[in-house]
Amino acid sequence: MSKNYFLAFDLGASSGRAMLGTLEQGKLKLSEIHRFQNRMTRIHGTHFWDIYSLFEELKTGLRKCVSDFKVQPQSVGIDTWGVDYALVNKKGRLAGLPFAYRDHRTDNSMEQFFQRLPRKETYLLSGIQFMQFNTLFQLFASVQNKDSELRIAEKLLFTPDVLNYLFTGVQKNEYTIASTSQMLKPGKAEWEHELFDIAGIDRKLGGELVQPGTLLGNILPEIQQETGSADIPCVAVASHDTASAVVSVPAQGENWAYLSSGTWSLLGIESPCPLVSEKSLEMNFTNEGGVEGTTRFLKNIMGMWLVQECKRIWDQEKELDWQQIVELSTGAEPFKCFINPDDPLFLNPGNMPEAIREYCRKTNQYVPETKGEIARCIYDSLALKYKFTLAQVETITGKRIEKLHIIGGGANNEMLNQFTANATGIPVIAGPTEATAIGNILMQAKALGVLTSLTEAREVVRNSFEVKEFQPVADLNWKNAFARFEKLL
Repeated sequence: MSKNYFLAFDLGASSGRAMLGTLEQGKLKLSEIHRFQNRMTRIHGTHFWDIYSLFEELKTGLRKCVSDFKVQPQSVGIDTWGVDYALVNKKGRLAGLPFAYRDHRTDNSMEQFFQRLPRKETYLLSGIQFMQFNTLFQLFASVQNKDSELRIAEKLLFTPDVLNYLFTGVQKNEYTIASTSQMLKPGKAEWEHELFDIAGIDRKLGGELVQPGTLLGNILPEIQQETGSADIPCVAVASHDTASAVVSVPAQGENWAYLSSGTWSLLGIESPCPLVSEKSLEMNFTNEGGVEGTTRFLKNIMGMWLVQECKRIWDQEKELDWQQIVELSTGAEPFKCFINPDDPLFLNPGNMPEAIREYCRKTNQYVPETKGEIARCIYDSLALKYKFTLAQVETITGKRIEKLHIIGGGANNEMLNQFTANATGIPVIAGPTEATAIGNILMQAKALGVLTSLTEAREVVRNSFEVKEFQPVADLNWKNAFARFEKLL
């Protein structure tokens, strides 16, 4: 069997990279080609993404693949975080820089929208977890603010759709990324135009929806010339990074859940259909699109963002690496205080350590002072929030979760993996850590006919990457800690 080469562009809200995948005899090898930072830029008090800088970084990745690694990939694919978008005008130009989802312009958007359509009816139409930065509420905020970009907009493209368009000239909306918007019908690649109308959004903005694994078109001749690339296709992979990550879960059988652990913690199950009910509304679960007709029934939990933002503040005094933060937390007393990771206070506070202290003061708990105490508070709280969320999944589905697969960069945190096993009382399987890039590559392989199914893709993952299992250990009174944590929620 010949070697097959695929180039994945995987963009998170804090960094991005180009990863080369080499698929041979049912095994996948990864090589990092290029890594770069991605940060929000603040202009006149509003947070944006520099989409053109990101595009330049992707071209650099393709150029390095060809010139430095001497590999002509057979295709490229792009995945990014969800909900954010750009608007395109009649001439095919972006109407402005894309807003960043952590911008505060949407702070009151949900409540204002619910004055037009109640919360329950909005959920039944979309099946999506309520978060103030969902695309629906971002666009509604733009309508309310009378943003000029809306007046000249012809099409809405989500972040990976924008980058695909810059590469190919093709404007299409990939289903998994569009499903994060709260603007589709549950489990269907169809726009819910009633939500457009209620928000005051022009229906024409919703373009053609395509399934993951669609060949969009070849990269433009000017980019071929600039990068040295051959005339290769750009694949609409599972363009939401979590959707790509779930492709790479090395699971078999049933009764398993996944936790895609990175800036966000996405915890849920792969369901054959959307689960939209009074219970899922009450517990605020989301039904996002997956591959091969599946639904990602999950909850967004504030994840490593909490630690990332603490590190950013602490590094101003003395730079710490991630392992040092873990080690500091192990020296702190467990369960002294907890936070609800999803409190709006932590969305974009500016100073995360102080926000955590403020939360503990407001909830009449011990106020952590040292870096170790703050980190321990975060890690304990995340493990308990995972337990809380898994219990909600079991309540909604009526099925017992027997195993949790942790994938993504957060799977490297062995201490948190063990905490999670201890708190939940079930085995935790950690890995692969490069889950999103792997899923991106495997969907490219499927689009080009090298792989035939999701089942075959997961077999490749099992054959290619080692995982580590963490069994529950009764070292601390997690039951009592959980009772206190539940009261806090």
